[in-house]
Amino acid sequence: MKYAFLLAAPLVVMAAAPLPADAQRARAAPARAAAKRAPYEGVWRNNRDTVRIETRRCGRGLCGRVVRSSAEADEAAGDRLVGTELFHELERGDDGAWYGSVLVPDLGREVEGSIRQDGPDRLVASGCLFAGFGCKEQNWTRVR
Repeated sequence: MKYAFLLAAPLVVMAAAPLPADAQRARAAPARAAAKRAPYEGVWRNNRDTVRIETRRCGRGLCGRVVRSSAEADEAAGDRLVGTELFHELERGDDGAWYGSVLVPDLGREVEGSIRQDGPDRLVASGCLFAGFGCKEQNWTRVR
């Protein structure tokens, strides 16, 4: 019985030993792939989690489409929101934010707006109804 420990000891040492370089690279591949994804890309939810959007690169800009909405959000918009593109080909500014027209479903109109990242898991969308008036911000939190 005392020899059973000696047989198991090399396995323990092997398990604790560093992985060969190829195995280390293989284990790190998912993290590298996530790091290559643009920080703006992903699925985001609003504060009340009544709407979720998926943001992705499209053409030369950034697009965002509703992938989940609550009955409350659909009712406020007057229509089912899933599949609605809230913004299309926003252009990246020198400050790193994205700018362009953004659809506000519950108003039924587009406004000039911007999206900026405020940390790795938070977007801040802002827009104004007219020339700096009626401005609003909305926070979005990364879901995945």
